[in-house]
Amino acid sequence: MNKLYQIMPGFSLAIGIALLAQWVEHLLPIHLIGSSVIALFIGMSVHHFYPPSHRLKIGLNFTSKKVLKFSIILLGASLNIHTILNVGKLSLTVMIFTLFTCFGVGYFVGKALKLDWKLSNMISAGTGICGGSAIAALAPVIEAEDKDIAYAMSATFIFDIVMIILFPIMGRFLGLNDMAYGLWAGTAVNDTSSVVAASYAFSEAAGDFAVMVKLTRTLSIIPVVLIFSLIQLHIQHKNNPSSIRKKVSIHRLFPWFILAFIGMALVNSLGLFSANFSLELKEISKFLMVSALAAIGLNTNFHELKKSGAGPMLHGFIISALVVMVAISVEFFMGII
Repeated sequence: MNKLYQIMPGFSLAIGIALLAQWVEHLLPIHLIGSSVIALFIGMSVHHFYPPSHRLKIGLNFTSKKVLKFSIILLGASLNIHTILNVGKLSLTVMIFTLFTCFGVGYFVGKALKLDWKLSNMISAGTGICGGSAIAALAPVIEAEDKDIAYAMSATFIFDIVMIILFPIMGRFLGLNDMAYGLWAGTAVNDTSSVVAASYAFSEAAGDFAVMVKLTRTLSIIPVVLIFSLIQLHIQHKNNPSSIRKKVSIHRLFPWFILAFIGMALVNSLGLFSANFSLELKEISKFLMVSALAAIGLNTNFHELKKSGAGPMLHGFIISALVVMVAISVEFFMGII
């Protein structure tokens, strides 16, 4: 009971900012910015003028860590493994190349810019998979700091806005049909809300296909997070050789919340969740994720972000531009265009 009393002030503040962010999102005439990004920036702005007290930080840390993991688990209820079969090999082929670009080229770009590997890979995950959701899923596994999560979110968000504006223009200039454009937008634009905005601006058919591709792309969170779980474990052993002798538990190799995320996706794939129940869980997941990002914003200092310099933004720009070019190039060589 005492623990709950300590958590409630910070948790309530994060919930309040999440509600405000969703209200602001609905006020926008065009859906360009998701409530998660709005909540992040509101939290950062509040921290700038009124840094949270120790009493608030207990609940904020709980929300940014525990609640974030719970939101990822619920996100699994909106995914269906059978989506991969429905979308087909076309999108999977393009996604393999874009993911290789993000994490393969992104590794060397991060090295060249002298970025911390955690920040570099969160930007790559946000660009290659699904923006904030991928960053949120990867962050607890690699034990990323809140300021790095905020910077990764900011880097992917800025280029999402640019893509929303440019994609429909470029699609028409290239003379793409609905399927080719939907596949391109679904594999190259980061956040789900940005995919919706960029694809439906082209046509309804392109939007429908892009959303299906995006759902398939989201499933790649599973192998990516598991791989980085092993990388994090290897680094911990490298820094502390004596820990190698200790018995490695299964939850260290496979984070419990990702196992639960996979379990929810499998249950939904078997049809054990009704469409309405799955949708409700997805909405709860989205709201809790917005609340967690509000808490991350409240824990983030603008001055700390400035210390990272322009490197992360440059990293985001290079990877985003490469993904756009790789996706359209693969479509060309596959004969889709």
